[in-house]
Amino acid sequence: MNAQRARQIANSPKLANVTYNGRQIYIQHVDADSQTARVFPIDAPEEEQNVPLSQLIEHLG
Repeated sequence: MNAQRARQIANSPKLANVTYNGRQIYIQHVDADSQTARVFPIDAPEEEQNVPLSQLIEHLG
């Protein structure tokens, strides 16, 4: 996923279907310089972590 799209998702009031390692996640913050995002699984908000944007997958439809 590119940084611009990740930012759009993070700033949207609507929850997008984005996964990391097969789990649906919420994007909190995007760092375009390091190409990472601060995310947490929807079902486990205590598991916050920084992950590479390249490993985020948006599921459309």
